[in-house]
Amino acid sequence: MPVDLFENTLQQLRSAFQIMKLDDNYAKILESPARILKFHLPIRMDNGKINIFEAYRIQHNNACGPYKGGVRLAPQVDESEVRALATWMSLKCSIAQIPLGGAKGGIKVDASKLSQGEKEKLLRSYTRAIAPFIGPDIDAPGPDMNTNPQTMAWMADELIKFHHGDHRWKAAITGKPLEFGGSLGRLDATSRGGMYIIEEVIRTFSLNKEPNFVIQGFGNVGMYLAKILFENDHKVIGISDVHGGIYCKNGLDINALIRHYEKEKTLKNFKNTESLSNEQLLELPCDILIPAAIENVITKKNADKIKAKIIIELANGPTTPEADKILETKKIILIPDILSNAGGVTVSYFEMVQNLSNFFWSEFEIKSKLKPIMKKAWNSTILTANKYKCNYRMAAFISSIQRIVDAIKFKGENY
Repeated sequence: MPVDLFENTLQQLRSAFQIMKLDDNYAKILESPARILKFHLPIRMDNGKINIFEAYRIQHNNACGPYKGGVRLAPQVDESEVRALATWMSLKCSIAQIPLGGAKGGIKVDASKLSQGEKEKLLRSYTRAIAPFIGPDIDAPGPDMNTNPQTMAWMADELIKFHHGDHRWKAAITGKPLEFGGSLGRLDATSRGGMYIIEEVIRTFSLNKEPNFVIQGFGNVGMYLAKILFENDHKVIGISDVHGGIYCKNGLDINALIRHYEKEKTLKNFKNTESLSNEQLLELPCDILIPAAIENVITKKNADKIKAKIIIELANGPTTPEADKILETKKIILIPDILSNAGGVTVSYFEMVQNLSNFFWSEFEIKSKLKPIMKKAWNSTILTANKYKCNYRMAAFISSIQRIVDAIKFKGENY
């Protein structure tokens, strides 16, 4: 039976509510999204036939500011998944203390089977559907799985057309190309933010000076993180993509691996490595394991086989609640996704600010603004963990929830 992502999220929320003794009235607000939008988008395909695509935009909570969250294209997209992701976005923006709420969008489609023209039609149709419900002060979509600067440019262009050519509306779409109002530092923002958390983890837990890393995922987040780690003289001993993984006990040459991947479109057959499955990769002995691909990869079935000392989640929801309990019993430290991957939404917020002011920052300024935000989020989580004597997932949840609840209280319960 497939794992229900929103049920997992509710379990995590309710555990945090119980620890912090949250008033049931506020718990009810956080358990339910404010708005669920569902669309059926008719698209004429290249073969002349019309296909209908199921699509969502779910707005969870805007107590702290406008809704914010990505748009993904994936075959598994459903209401449960998008509700979960929207909820996590509220928590992620809150832990980073940026003035945004949480939302998420998705289209149920195998993006690899679409032509470029079909993908553009689909994204433009989706933008027209959600246009009455989004805006820089309402809800700002960004990139996620199988969306990128090109797709965000299509969405921004369509939104500008919807608003009669007013370019101010492109601030409502983030992750755009630099030439069309995007921000420097956005492409590697999630990975860069994750690196700042890794630095805090190494310092806080006094790891040896050369910890080794295993990364599951070689998409945007996994690849950029591997590159950043390599540039900082850290050893990545294992990494994988959708087809499987590779392992080298002496460490991988990440720059050479990226060149190999760009040429071959796979990690397989990279020099001086052993091949292994994604499942085997997760079970490799290592100091730090980083799931950076998809949801629900660490479950009750494999959690007991995990040999990492520390897990840092850069994917959304890679660990189920049942697996959390097993990992805690094994004394494996887990740093949760809403903290570790908050760099992406933070730099998306920077992009919104730059668009609205029509003044753009250097890459150095982006990095110098991102680092203290991630460090502050880390310190908040550590303080909360110490206060409540709980694990770091619960600490991050409690810290995030408390800020949202405080905003609701200030605004009044009928906000």
